[in-house]
Amino acid sequence: MATIILKTNLAEYPVTKAIRDGRVRSDIVTLDCCGPKEAHDGFKAMLRENAYDCGELAIVTYLQAKVYGKPYVLLPLPILGRFQHHCAGFNKELYDLKPKDIESKKVGVRTYAQTTGLWVRGILKHEYGVDLDKVTWMTTGDGHLAEYTDPPNCVRLPKGSDIGRMMLDGELVATLQGKDLPKDPRVQRLIPDAMNAAKAWFAREQVVPINHMFVVRQDISKKHPEVVREIYRMLVESRNLTEGGLPDPFPPVGLEANRKGLQLAIDWAYEQKIIPNKMSVDELFDDVTGALE
Repeated sequence: MATIILKTNLAEYPVTKAIRDGRVRSDIVTLDCCGPKEAHDGFKAMLRENAYDCGELAIVTYLQAKVYGKPYVLLPLPILGRFQHHCAGFNKELYDLKPKDIESKKVGVRTYAQTTGLWVRGILKHEYGVDLDKVTWMTTGDGHLAEYTDPPNCVRLPKGSDIGRMMLDGELVATLQGKDLPKDPRVQRLIPDAMNAAKAWFAREQVVPINHMFVVRQDISKKHPEVVREIYRMLVESRNLTEGGLPDPFPPVGLEANRKGLQLAIDWAYEQKIIPNKMSVDELFDDVTGALE
């Protein structure tokens, strides 16, 4: 068969570098990595304009895409994942906060449906007893899906607002920001001893929170299952060629290995009003992608 060229939104990370630099290739499919440098900047275009044939997608965004009938199917292969306990911070010179102290307060997050926000809020609720409905979530942007509306305890900040600066200035009591948390000596993690707390949580739950996974258009999977299997092979091979080995921790490969983490994402997305109804883990896949191991 002739080589199929697919418009792909896939950023360069250690686990994808071998695909991006051509060390991993295929005779039947070419991934034209034409998306933006930061993959999340292409999510709206993928789901609202069908701008890409395949690529990475935040797991929360994919759950919403599935609920709202977008024509993509999941491959059982995380592209990004990490512990999330350290991704909430506050200005220790202004406040002395324990997790439950954010109730009745204003907390910043880039978008309510952001995957980092999902995981941190779930940890705050289930590990520290925070009533998430009592927090006012201050956001700077909307979700990736046009059909989605934030829950009523979200407030949109003026365009151009910098939640990190607002947290440092005391306008917000805390922020959920991940790698964008200000590099400032005044910033203290909201979850005490965050890295050890994450390790203890992992020892008990055996889940590394998933950030991004890989999706492909449903019609490609239906018409060209061999192409989808080849994409999966390439992604696994690139992952295995990660210089210096995989990050530690990192989510595993395969549906069964990721089932618990995916179920947790579904449960917490529903609890947090990010999706209007639950689905099963198996519904995220089709006959082709569900059989990939």
